[in-house]
Amino acid sequence: MKRILVRTPKEGLVDITGAVEGALEGHTGLVYLFVPHTTCGLAVQEGADPDVAHDLLQRLSELAPRLHPKDRHREGNSHAHLKSLLTGVHLLLPAEGGRLRLGRWQQVFLAEYDGPREREVWIRPL
Repeated sequence: MKRILVRTPKEGLVDITGAVEGALEGHTGLVYLFVPHTTCGLAVQEGADPDVAHDLLQRLSELAPRLHPKDRHREGNSHAHLKSLLTGVHLLLPAEGGRLRLGRWQQVFLAEYDGPREREVWIRPL
């Protein structure tokens, strides 16, 4: 298994497509990605228009606001746990010749909800 480190902002989508492909070494087949964290996630989304990321993060914040009166988690980051649950922490993607086989506008993102932090992404070519 390979690992990449990703430095993240307070909240946002960090494009990790190139870093993932850099770990593939010509692999053709499937690629499994996993983040061993509970307050971030992985997503395949459009990367060409930054307004897409803005809109997605805004809507997730509406679904899971930072301070909710019913939250009991002492660290105060229940919103980040919920967003991670909604996004998911793993992906299974096709690769050919060391390149991810994505749609025209798709890129792979680490979705940070509780940063800034240094996150790991585990990569397993299958």
